[in-house]
Amino acid sequence: MGKPTGFKEFTRELPGKQPVQERLQHYSEFVERYSDEKLNQQSGRCMDCGVPFCHHGCPLGNVIPEFNHAVYNEDWKEAYDILNSTNNFPEFTGRICPAPCETACVLGINQPAVAIEEIEKHIIEIAFEKGFVHPKKPNLYSGKKVAVIGSGPAGLATAAQLNAAGHAVTVYERDDAPGGLLRYGIPDFKLEKSIVDRRIKLMEEEGIVFKCLANVGINVPINDILREYNAVVLAGGSTTPRNLFIPGRELNGVHFAMDFLKQNNKRVAGKDCLSNPNIESNILHKEVMAAGKNVIVIGGGDTGSDCVGTSNRHGAKTVTQFELLPKPPKERDEFMPWPVYPMLLKETSSHEEGADRKWGCCYQRICR
Repeated sequence: MGKPTGFKEFTRELPGKQPVQERLQHYSEFVERYSDEKLNQQSGRCMDCGVPFCHHGCPLGNVIPEFNHAVYNEDWKEAYDILNSTNNFPEFTGRICPAPCETACVLGINQPAVAIEEIEKHIIEIAFEKGFVHPKKPNLYSGKKVAVIGSGPAGLATAAQLNAAGHAVTVYERDDAPGGLLRYGIPDFKLEKSIVDRRIKLMEEEGIVFKCLANVGINVPINDILREYNAVVLAGGSTTPRNLFIPGRELNGVHFAMDFLKQNNKRVAGKDCLSNPNIESNILHKEVMAAGKNVIVIGGGDTGSDCVGTSNRHGAKTVTQFELLPKPPKERDEFMPWPVYPMLLKETSSHEEGADRKWGCCYQRICR
């Protein structure tokens, strides 16, 4: 490795963030970039492992030690080429992935793991800045046409892979812009939509066609799709929320998380935040704002955290988050030995901004 003793000399450091009171005033990303020195140090912490378990922890199989080595040597083209060989969209995963690679990091046995996710994000952003990222059109075309239904992360990755294989790909999206949950689920303060637009533009330059406001089976007949294309890929995502069938669920002011988050993302984008006429008719038809209200978020995962951060930016009076499971430990215990994925206490940037978290809650009723 570039710095064989780096893990002994440097400890894990994450980039700084804007102060809470500053970032609550906007919906832009607020995590700063490493300095060149810090990026060099953090990549230099990667050990010369006999077996790099991070490969197995990463669902994509990213070749992590090799791109860390290239970053340490400031060989940005090589770092990008290595990362791009396994990851279609490192600018997304470098921001929103839960980073199971880091929990599998061998250094994590007795030290804080290498900051792999942040290094990944820096590689792709530097690659864009240096002009390494450009459209890659296939050398040969198969003459086959493929329709991809849905433009979320799965649909986009499918389209990119099929296009690279030489097929003519058309992506159908029922909303007004591509991206799925990347655009209308994940808040802008975690993933600015200019990042999504940048990738969509690149894919269009590669020859991929996007058709928006096209709800297949509703305003686009499925028979037309089957007649026109040689193959169809269904990547519609999971857009049906899990309900709570308890008394009081029907009361005013009780909403599904994705209705709340999607509205806000559209509002931030300067769009009409109410229903899309080509989407299901039971979608929420009124604006939901948390300003001045006492907000309860049921669910302790990432979606709940996004609701916490969004509510705080609305100016909620208080935010309380309920979690079904008991409070997990902060460190691994004998029941979570390395390299298994540990169920540890996670404090997100949204929790830093203010939330009263309750654990081990069983929901019986909602009442005024």
